[in-house]
Amino acid sequence: MANILILYHSHSGNIEQMSRQVARGIESVDGASAVLRTVPPVSTVCEATEPRVPASGSPYAALSDLEQADGLILGSPTHFGNMSASLKHFIDQTTSIWFSGALQGKPAAVFTSTGSLHGGQESTLLSMMTPLFHHGMLMVGLPYSDSRLMQTTRGGTPYGASHVSGAEGADPVDDNEAALCRLLGQRVAGLALTLANTSH
Repeated sequence: MANILILYHSHSGNIEQMSRQVARGIESVDGASAVLRTVPPVSTVCEATEPRVPASGSPYAALSDLEQADGLILGSPTHFGNMSASLKHFIDQTTSIWFSGALQGKPAAVFTSTGSLHGGQESTLLSMMTPLFHHGMLMVGLPYSDSRLMQTTRGGTPYGASHVSGAEGADPVDDNEAALCRLLGQRVAGLALTLANTSH
């Protein structure tokens, strides 16, 4: 069994919607299971103010979730062409995992959502890849052999799945965007299983 961790931060719910589609893609692969985790928001208040368990959605991630994962898929809204501070803050705490090499040689992928078509999707996806390369992970993108990558008029890039949510953040994930999310999950899960089978 390959456990694929979907680690995300969702501000207005769009990334959470996408994470569910990515999970569907993972679970469509025999022998693969999706694990959904989120990160707490970063606050300017120094003392702990967030509850230990989120009021809704996925549980907060722990470093042990990363250690136990056979693959990792990161999701974040675009904040000025970069991943959110909340997701970056969590990743910045993974030094012990970097020292142990727990993520080396495992597949990884990324996805994002923006309010506008040219709101920095690709730069955000690339920024999310950088720490994963430092962890020695194998990056997985989306191939143009899937025709939806050429047909989409909103989100979808070869660097990873994406979504355009509109100025108010209320536009739902459309059919092409959802299909590309599922494809991303399928590709990471498939590679994780292949790597597991060749290592034995």
